[in-house]
Amino acid sequence: MMRIDIITVLPELLESPLGHSIMQRAQDKGLVEIGIHNLRDYSVKKHKNVDDYAYGPGAGMVLQIEPIVRCIEALETERKYDEIIYMSPDGERFQQAMANELALKGNLLILCGHYKGVDERVREHFVTKEISLGDYVLSGGELGAAVVTDAVVRLLPGVLSDETSALTDSFQDGLVAPPVYSRPSEFRGMKVPDILLSGHEAKIEKWRFEQSLERTKLRRPELLKSNKR
Repeated sequence: MMRIDIITVLPELLESPLGHSIMQRAQDKGLVEIGIHNLRDYSVKKHKNVDDYAYGPGAGMVLQIEPIVRCIEALETERKYDEIIYMSPDGERFQQAMANELALKGNLLILCGHYKGVDERVREHFVTKEISLGDYVLSGGELGAAVVTDAVVRLLPGVLSDETSALTDSFQDGLVAPPVYSRPSEFRGMKVPDILLSGHEAKIEKWRFEQSLERTKLRRPELLKSNKR
């Protein structure tokens, strides 16, 4: 069973996205354990502060090294982590291939930054992997941690009712997914393509591949360059 621990100053931001739907069912099935840890619980200060001003001139607060290290070391007494991840806008771009890789791990620890980030010594000496959702800045790492957790957990065997579903998602084969349709076959004159109603599995798969290829050319042509299609 996979274990994912998340360190945050705002645990309430993670309780909802990780406590419903597929994420909740995965935990109920015993396929993953998700622990959310309030960094303030590891502060020794009277008012549970975990941030302070940065050295040098400039605005913004920084999460201090001491409570972060206390939390990491406390969690490491319970288990060994395959990766200690820091959510950072200048980390490695999160993509499906990385989600696939992380889904093969046993235990993950995710650190959510806040304010101007964390003391650099944490990144230098404790973090093993830094992940970014994209070239923009959020108020904290919590939403990113939820995204990474969701993308990883849904790949675990038994989480989805149809395990082949995740294998046909966008980016798994280097292409975006083809269009999908459901019932009714006609609505206000808008019809489902005849090929999907034909029952001819080989022809349908060929059509889906062609649609994926065309959609990728239009929407994400850089994927074709990287895959040399």
